[in-house]
Amino acid sequence: FSPGLLVVAGSFAAFRLLNRQLERVVPPPPSARRNRWKWRNIWTSLAHSVLSGGGALAGFCFHPELSEDPVGSHPPGAHSLVAVSVGYFLEDFVDMLCNQKLHQSWELLFHHSVVIVCFGIAVLLHQYVGFALVALLVEINSIFLHLRQILLMANLAHTACYRLNSIINLGTYVVFRISTLAWMTRWLFLNRDIVPLAAYAVGSVGMAIMTPMNLILFYRLLRSDFFK
Repeated sequence: FSPGLLVVAGSFAAFRLLNRQLERVVPPPPSARRNRWKWRNIWTSLAHSVLSGGGALAGFCFHPELSEDPVGSHPPGAHSLVAVSVGYFLEDFVDMLCNQKLHQSWELLFHHSVVIVCFGIAVLLHQYVGFALVALLVEINSIFLHLRQILLMANLAHTACYRLNSIINLGTYVVFRISTLAWMTRWLFLNRDIVPLAAYAVGSVGMAIMTPMNLILFYRLLRSDFFK
């Protein structure tokens, strides 16, 4: 039994509660009222992205040893942040499974499954926390991805705010998503001798899945926001 599991369970419950209460704080506009669960889901995801993306940046600022030793270094705050993210991804997995048809959500469900397994290993073993924190830098870009969805649902796609968000979204996509995944893939390749075979296999499969998924999403964003 790992105390990290308590953090995972607490995070799941907290994000579930947040999801249920969000409409009181940010009521959906008329254009989003036909899809209320999606409105709540996106705002919940945005809350996680702000927390985890900002927390990951802060983690590397306050604990530079995480970047020097992403395998063995596991400050309590960084370990807890990874556990909180596992709880969120579990909550989002359940939310999509209950409210969306499988053919509409299978890509995200697959993505969440990979993340839950990889982050779960870091939480249970107290290893690869630094590596997981690098992965959470991706959430900085997710902030603007979720804002984009919120603006679309609110029928604000033709505003200057949407245009500005699209530019920032694309820039952070390259810096915090594509570059981060490239660094993680390179690190795995260069350190394959010090990573146990099982962990190396999980990490390699995860990168092999995430990289094409994110390149496809990048193409979709370019086509939708800039080349339409």
